[in-house]
Amino acid sequence: MESYLVFKDLAIIIVAAKLCGIAARKCKAPQVVGEIVAGLLIGPSILGWVNQSDFLVQMAEIGVILLMFSAGLETDLKDLMKTGPIAALIACAGVFIPLVFGAVLYMAFFGVAPWGSEEFYKAVFVGTILTATSVSITVESLKEMGKLKGRVGTTILSAAIIDDVIGIIVLTFVIGFKNPESKPLSVLANTVMFFLFAIVVGFISYKIFKMIDTRYPHTRRIPIAGLAFCLAMAYIAEKYFGIADITGAYVAGIILCSIRDSEYIAEKMDTNSYMLFGPVFFASIGLKTNVDSVSMGILIFSLAFVAVGLISKIIGCSLVARLCRFSRLDSLKIGVGMMTRGEVALIVSQKGLSAGLLTPVYFTSVILLIIVSSILTPIILKVLYARDGA
Repeated sequence: MESYLVFKDLAIIIVAAKLCGIAARKCKAPQVVGEIVAGLLIGPSILGWVNQSDFLVQMAEIGVILLMFSAGLETDLKDLMKTGPIAALIACAGVFIPLVFGAVLYMAFFGVAPWGSEEFYKAVFVGTILTATSVSITVESLKEMGKLKGRVGTTILSAAIIDDVIGIIVLTFVIGFKNPESKPLSVLANTVMFFLFAIVVGFISYKIFKMIDTRYPHTRRIPIAGLAFCLAMAYIAEKYFGIADITGAYVAGIILCSIRDSEYIAEKMDTNSYMLFGPVFFASIGLKTNVDSVSMGILIFSLAFVAVGLISKIIGCSLVARLCRFSRLDSLKIGVGMMTRGEVALIVSQKGLSAGLLTPVYFTSVILLIIVSSILTPIILKVLYARDGA
């Protein structure tokens, strides 16, 4: 393949992704939904203008790393500490219940798999996809209603952040255990060692970045050094600990989220992500989605997947919130606020595809869940807040 053809592919992806992204926002849906649809339209399944290539795969991988780094940078550790214990309990339920429900759903459709088999890990992985909560969509919904700073809003935000951290750890375990050469204790040891490494390196790196930030505030060398740190952590996580590279990138963001210029770093990362790497990543999801293979069975599974994804989050998070002495209405608000899915669900799905735990046809189910949850969450939250006049 001639190397210059990638420029044509990138031009088509960027224009199509932005046009479809704008159309999605006009329809009150997240922009990422439009970018995924763009990939579907220009991909082999429909128009055939762009085909997946090794170059685009690598570009998408950089996009996912930048997205997770930005997510880590935007974490507010102070808010996280304020609502920590309660939010952590809600997040644990928001991970455990969907994980179990998702695995049971897969086995209900494709048969009960014996413990440790390939199909067992595929079932667990389907549950892992359902553990993710979209912080960005939830935050945007609460911002529009002016409810982000309240007790319920802060709890939802903190729980959603912790939820994603736990979900990524679960992803790391599932991918690690799936490897036939891996041993459970080895996977556990590697995971613990990585986080111990991250604590030590994180403390040293934080001090260094804080010093640079004080001496050279708001200069371009800070985001450049931050990007290098992100890529290094992603590489080290995958290469030396067998941990998903996105975990390393996310941890790098959390390490730097408390320095004074963290927002400046995030702003520069968002520029790269918004203009090029983000659209390529989300469009690549559409490019990989094989609509031709969507049978009636897959369609029925997708509808059940959406229903289980929404209901399991509401049940798990609402019940724990109620046990933590929230009112029934506030507990329901928390459950509904936690049911949105977005970028992290796509990232988890992408990693599952790379690890052989997911086939492209199931991206249809994930995309449908993102669209439905993104549309329903703001509507239901508005109704719930209107009921108590808050």
